[in-house]
Amino acid sequence: MAIYSTKQLLRICIVLCFMLSFSYGRVNPSFKIKAVNLGGWLVTEGWIKPSLFDGIPNKDFLDGTGLQLKSVTVGKYLCAETGGGTIILWRINETTFNLRVFNKQFMGVDTNGNGINVVATSNTPGSSEMFEIVRNSDDQSRVRVKAPNGLYLQVKTEELVTADYAGSSGWGDDDPSVFVMTISGRMQGEFQVTNGYGPNKAPQIMREHWNTFIVEDDFKFIAGNGLDAVRIPVGWWIASDPTPPQPYVGGSLQALDNAFTWARKYGVKIIIDLHAAPDSQNGFEHSSSRDGSQEWGTTDDNIEKTVAVIDFLAASPSLYAVQLINEPLSPGVSLEILNKFYKAGYDAVRKHSSAAYVVMSNRLGPMDPRELFPLTNGLRGSVIDVHYYNLFSDIFDNMTVQQNIDFINTNRTAQLNHVTTSNGPLTFVGEWVAEWQVIGASKEDYQRFANAQLEVYGRATFGWAYWTLKNVNNHWSLEWMIKNGYIKL
Repeated sequence: MAIYSTKQLLRICIVLCFMLSFSYGRVNPSFKIKAVNLGGWLVTEGWIKPSLFDGIPNKDFLDGTGLQLKSVTVGKYLCAETGGGTIILWRINETTFNLRVFNKQFMGVDTNGNGINVVATSNTPGSSEMFEIVRNSDDQSRVRVKAPNGLYLQVKTEELVTADYAGSSGWGDDDPSVFVMTISGRMQGEFQVTNGYGPNKAPQIMREHWNTFIVEDDFKFIAGNGLDAVRIPVGWWIASDPTPPQPYVGGSLQALDNAFTWARKYGVKIIIDLHAAPDSQNGFEHSSSRDGSQEWGTTDDNIEKTVAVIDFLAASPSLYAVQLINEPLSPGVSLEILNKFYKAGYDAVRKHSSAAYVVMSNRLGPMDPRELFPLTNGLRGSVIDVHYYNLFSDIFDNMTVQQNIDFINTNRTAQLNHVTTSNGPLTFVGEWVAEWQVIGASKEDYQRFANAQLEVYGRATFGWAYWTLKNVNNHWSLEWMIKNGYIKL
């Protein structure tokens, strides 16, 4: 983090203490923040900036890619004995992979037998679980899989696959080593981009991205257009900068320090949001899951590691708020585990600051929207974060423009009112966007939709943050929406 003089620290302390007043377990801010998320900057999300992945060799095969391999001779899919027809890739290099199957076990060659039987019994990949995927140059959907013994997999019967085929020059339907490949899913997060480029190229690519995607002029734009705060997603590896564990690369901490410098210059407040926790709190690419697995909170070790990250982040004296974790997913993350972490994370923040707000994300998935209230009772400066999108659910698929606006005015108002109480935590709509499922909507339609959300989410007692400042998808980019007259703050 950046170093500040005693004079600066005193000034910051005086300003913060003046702004905050304490009462029964909560902090009453003198104003509500109007913020924007700096998504896709220090935690990669490929859909925000797809070009970041363009230079990765063999970029179809990144970590977490789901493959379905159908034998051309028997017409059946390659799968583990216990089920599951999708194989998940762990990338070793551009041609070599571990293949994770049902129940999170890895395909391998049985080294205890005749050395040709293909099994899925290992929970940890080793040399006998390393495979190459060879594609037909004339038809990229046709592949062979080379086993660690140097021979190819072949399908002998519907129940038997062995690694003992020497290969041939043909790719016809009579070749037992040929599979038709379908890509059933992709992930494009921080793990995928850094492991995809590899240790030699990733540092250059990521530092160029960090230095150009968000710059000082962005903070000038933010401050000049009615916004007063930014929510900055970060990953857990930032606490190990400049030498984070592979495949992550150093440099994101310096970029965050730059943000603090620009924020002070333009009077913008900073909320640091731990968007990606160790072992992934939701299995999504934006939490840097390697393969879609959600394993955060399953051990004391990753809880303690996450608290240590919060302790590191909270040491910045000019921090306005810390979000302890983003979008933990139920039921994988239990309320008991989450409460345990939130209390420890809150205490870690309070070691460094009595003034910084502590933001706690509600869980995604099945849960009670007020389930954090018992924990936050008595915790001064606590904030509940909720995310509202008229997307990602079938109920929005066929809604008209007016139905979407009515949903904001009626349903979102009720939801926000339910978690906004006079003696509970402050409320923060930490993510929302003026995008929807409506096809062919006019500029005026978008303006009405955005204004409805600004009106409703403006009632949140902590404030709101638009997702996100920059995005190749125009309506997701607040910068584009403001510059083109869709949103006026």
